[in-house]
Formats: sequence, structure tokens, C-alpha cells
Amino acid sequence: MPATLETLRHADTGHAIEIAERVWWVGHVIPEDKFQCHVYLLEQGDQSVLFDPGSRLTFAHTLRKVEEVVPLSAIRYYVCHHQDPDIAAALPLIDELNTRSDAAVVTHWRAATLLKHYGLKMPFWLVDEHDWRLELEDRTLEFIFTPYAHFPGAFCSFDRSTGVLFSSDLFGGFTEVPQLIALDESHFDAVRPFHEHYMPSSDILDYALSQIERYPVEMIAAQHGSIIPQHLVGFIIDKLRHLECGLYLLGQGDTDIRRLSQLNRTLRDITETMLLYRDFRDIATRLLEVVQRSLPVTHIDYYAALPDGQVLTLAAKARFVGIVDAQIPDTCKFVGRTLSDWKRAHIEDSAPSNHDLHAEGFCLQPETPSGGATIAVPLTAQNSEQIEAMAILAFDRRPLITSSTAQLIVQMIEPLKIALEREVIYRSIDLERERAYQRSIRDPLTQLFTRVYMQDVMKRHLALQERDMAPSVAAVMLDLDHFKQINDTHGHGAGDRVLEQVAELIQSECRSVDVPVRFGGEEFLVLVIGQTLSGATKLAERLRAGIAEHPFDIDADSPLKVTASLGVAQRKPDESLEALIQHADMALYEAKRAGRDRFSIAE
Repeated sequence: MPATLETLRHADTGHAIEIAERVWWVGHVIPEDKFQCHVYLLEQGDQSVLFDPGSRLTFAHTLRKVEEVVPLSAIRYYVCHHQDPDIAAALPLIDELNTRSDAAVVTHWRAATLLKHYGLKMPFWLVDEHDWRLELEDRTLEFIFTPYAHFPGAFCSFDRSTGVLFSSDLFGGFTEVPQLIALDESHFDAVRPFHEHYMPSSDILDYALSQIERYPVEMIAAQHGSIIPQHLVGFIIDKLRHLECGLYLLGQGDTDIRRLSQLNRTLRDITETMLLYRDFRDIATRLLEVVQRSLPVTHIDYYAALPDGQVLTLAAKARFVGIVDAQIPDTCKFVGRTLSDWKRAHIEDSAPSNHDLHAEGFCLQPETPSGGATIAVPLTAQNSEQIEAMAILAFDRRPLITSSTAQLIVQMIEPLKIALEREVIYRSIDLERERAYQRSIRDPLTQLFTRVYMQDVMKRHLALQERDMAPSVAAVMLDLDHFKQINDTHGHGAGDRVLEQVAELIQSECRSVDVPVRFGGEEFLVLVIGQTLSGATKLAERLRAGIAEHPFDIDADSPLKVTASLGVAQRKPDESLEALIQHADMALYEAKRAGRDRFSIAE
């Protein structure tokens, strides 16, 4: 009787174990070996099949277990999924013991070209020359081509009658403690690093999985690690989908699989973060969580160059709201300069103890009074030496600097570049949108608000005031005295410079809540928010005196003297904006008639 999941969990690996109908595990557990290799027997009378016979180290144990089920002479076919010695080195021993003239090694032609160097007398039966099928006593064995997983001629074997997949290197795992059967989803922690370093690429692994998914697999008889029962088959396949493989390409000389696997997960999580999140605050928060798995970072600040040359600061303490031209650290003043400039200033004369970082162009900053430190990471443009951004990793204590630290940061650079480039694009679009909006609401000469904007903003404000939800409003109308004479005498260019300087004076006297408007020509209007008539009158006097005392420099022989007349009005209940402005305008003309260079208050 085939063993159940529970009996397999406690099975005696000193004997052959039936894992499915007429399918037996006949391998040998090597104590403290994380790379367990399994051998399987398909019992078919005198047409029996032995899968991946094993190495010289284990064959004596395998032979004993095989003969608990059938005599060795009952085995006709020896399936070798590949040529590696851990599963094929026992072939010469088998070749010496074999007494059958029809015994054969079942493999792919690509593996046969290497297996022949064992000097075997047994012939090869090639799966690719037999329509990828082998007819047996009570079932048909089907072969699934999975090229490059892990070598060009890789394949798996499938027994449709039991649903058992003899998977070769696929679905293998590193097991800290030998375990015949995988019990739960935590087994993927053993499977992941095996595939990340052993499979050449994600595309190759995905293709192999897609081929296997065409078959109704109920159990995976893995060549390495643990047997995978039915309830875990779909889960493991799904988790292997799009796993980042070719792990040693990340290593830059580092061959520690566990460390590289952790790095691989970190990079994948960073990439997923950028795909899942749009807001930079969410991205930065998630990135910090991911990086903190490997480095004791307290926070990361970012500084990026905008197209206009300004520097965008995205600081953790400001919740990454994005501040343009804020005070930035001295190291970040190299944003926009070249990497060569940066290295001359921060790397070339640095202490040799920082070599692992400095070799990559990173700079460990001196410890702060609290004992902390920072690592400055310049981010350059594609195929360029120009530094487009800077990431500052902050630590509450001086970090242990190793080649692994530098390697992790190196691998973070590209994702960080993409995240920052994307944010700069978004911010640039927002800034350009804001500039376009400001151009639409401001007079191009004076940079004061336009009448259109005034109508829009005051319509809402006055509506709120009617409901006692907004403060009162007063209006100050201002007109330059004898402005036509300035244009006629000094030219319109001089007149424009006068208007610009008057606008600057108005801006300097207004509060942020006031609405200064170029009303037309040499006429200006200030809508004073939340001030009584007394406050608006004081503003009018300051404007009058400021203009009268200002030396207007228009490239004449001497500074030009300019005066202005003003009218002040307080809004009455239910009064329209047009009526308020008209009252202020009438007061202005009263000031004109009274001799100019003065203000008048509307009755």
C-alpha cells in the first residue's frame, strides 16, 4: 500500500518506501547533507525503471532497497535526467552488475554525449528519438522537455497512472534537516534558493513550469530536497513563477547562496514596490522597510535634480512632501555635477577602512555627536557621469561595512534611480502645471493677479461672507498720477519699468491673504481680506508714501518721482464685487480732484 502523508512523514528511510502505487523511494539519506539526492523505482515486473541511480557514495544502500522490492535483474531501464555525478556516477557499478542484454540508459541525446564518458556497455535509449514516450507493463511513461533547466537537454518524466512527476532538478531544495516529504508551504524557503542560483533565468524556469502544468501532477518526486505532495504542488509552482534566477549574476564574486537569495528577495520587493505604488511617500516608506531587513538604516533622504537646475528634497522628516531648493547637506550639493568631481572631493583621499564602499563611489560620512553615521550614494544618469540624484542612508550607529553592504547598495541603485526619475517627472509636470496656472492668473508684466482670477476667487469669498463664514473685505484702488507723461517723455519701456516697480511695492505691503490685481493700464486694485476700513486706510497711506518716496530708476539722468492717488471702500452687506470696486473708484477720483498724491475714503 502506498504510504499516506502522515506515514511518509515518519517513514523509516532505512528501507524502500512506496510513495504511490508501485512507485518506490529507494534513495539514501546522508546525515548533515543539505543537498540530498533521491532515487526512485517504478515497479514494472521485468520491465522496471530506476530513476537517477545516484552516486558511488549511496549506491550500495540504493541497491539493498531496490532488492527489497525487485531483483536488480528486473530493472530494464535506467532513466538519467542529466549527466551529473550525483545521479549518474553509479552507472559504472550498475554496468558491471547488469546481466541483461536489453538493459538501457534512458536519457536525452545531449546528456548521452557526456554519459558515454563513463565507458558503459549498456546502450542509450534516447527519449527524443522515441516520441518522448516509453510503454511499460501497465502504464506509459511520458517525458517532458524542459530545456536549460538546468542544462540544454533537461527533461522530466511523468507517470500518468499515478500522477507522479519525476522532476529532475526542478522543484529541488536545500534542506537543513533531511526531510523525505514536504509538509507545508514553508518548504518553499528551501526551494527558492535552489532555483535562484541553479536555474539560468526566469524565462527558462517559466517555460519549464508551463510545460509541466500541461500534465495532471499529483505528486512531485523531486531529485533533491523533499517529495512534494499534491496539496503543495500548485502552491510551489505558483511561487516559482517569475522567480528571479541566475542569482550568481548579482553576486559580483559572492557565492553565498543564502545571502544572494536574501539580496534577490530585497531587489524583487523593491521592484514590486515601484510597480504597486504611485505616491513617493508610499514608495519611500516601503523601500525603507525592505532595506531594513539587511541594513540597520533609520531613514533615507533623497535629493534629485529638476530640469531647471533646482534640487528637489524628499526628506523623511518632512514626509517626502518635496521641497525645492531647501537647505541641503554639503554632499548633496554635488547633484548636477559629475561623478569625477564627487570622487575627488569625497573618495580619493578617504580612509582605507571604507574601501568596500569607496570602491563603488559611496561615501561613509563621519559619525554624528549621537554616534550615528550616513552613507551618501550618488545616482548618475544613464551612460553618463552626471549625478542626477543622491540618496542619504542614515544609521543610528556606525554600520559594519562589508563587501555585502556595498553589494546590497549597488543592487539598490537602479531601482532607486527609476523611482526618483519617475518622481522628478511627476514633480516637473506638477511644477509646469503650476507655472502654467500662474501664467494664466497673473499679469505677465507686473506678476499681479488678473481681473479674471480676481472675479473667480472673490466670487467664492463673498459667497462665504454672506453666510458669515469669511472675514470682511475692503478695496483699495490705486492709479498713478500723470502716467501718460512718463510714457510720452521717457517712452513706453520706461513706463513698463515704473509699473513693475510699483507692483513690487504693492506686493511688499500686502499680506498673503490679500488679492493685489493689475486692474488695467496704470490702475491697480488691492482687495484687503479681514481688515476693517481703518486697516485698509493704513495700507492705502503706506502705498501712497512708498510710491512717492521710491526712486524710480528708469535709466534717466536722475531717478524719476512718481505719485499715486488712491480710493478706499469697505464692502457693505450684500454688496456685489462690482459695486465695491465702483465705490473705491469713485473715492479714487475724489483724491484726483483734491490734488493727487493722496487717498480718499468712500462714503
